[in-house]
Amino acid sequence: MKQISTRFSMAVHILSLIAVSSNELTGDFIAGSVNTNPVVIRRIIGMLKKAGLVEVRPGVGGASLLKAPEEITLLDIYRAVNLIEENQLFRVHEDPNVKCLVGRNIESVLQSELKEAQSAMEHRLLQTTLSQLTARFK
Repeated sequence: MKQISTRFSMAVHILSLIAVSSNELTGDFIAGSVNTNPVVIRRIIGMLKKAGLVEVRPGVGGASLLKAPEEITLLDIYRAVNLIEENQLFRVHEDPNVKCLVGRNIESVLQSELKEAQSAMEHRLLQTTLSQLTARFK
């Protein structure tokens, strides 16, 4: 089974680390915390920067939040790093047999269910801010 990209959990990790740190953090430091390659971190931070969530200082480096942690929701982070078209989290296989009762109806029948599932997930992510999440770190 194919999973949703880990970019989301890594982005939450990155932003949480920045939010709880009193210092500006380098990509190498963040990569050590996430336990991944700094190139992956730079790519994700680039997405977060494009979404207006972080600011990155070139050269010496260092990333900082552009919004207060109370203003950043998990949905903001999800949308920043998951490259999906609107209402396209789930995809239906292409070219089913239109001569088959199931084949000609599966997409239209299944799409409404999948859109509701995506909407429910996004609604839930909207309810949690970065500050609420980091407050649970012990």
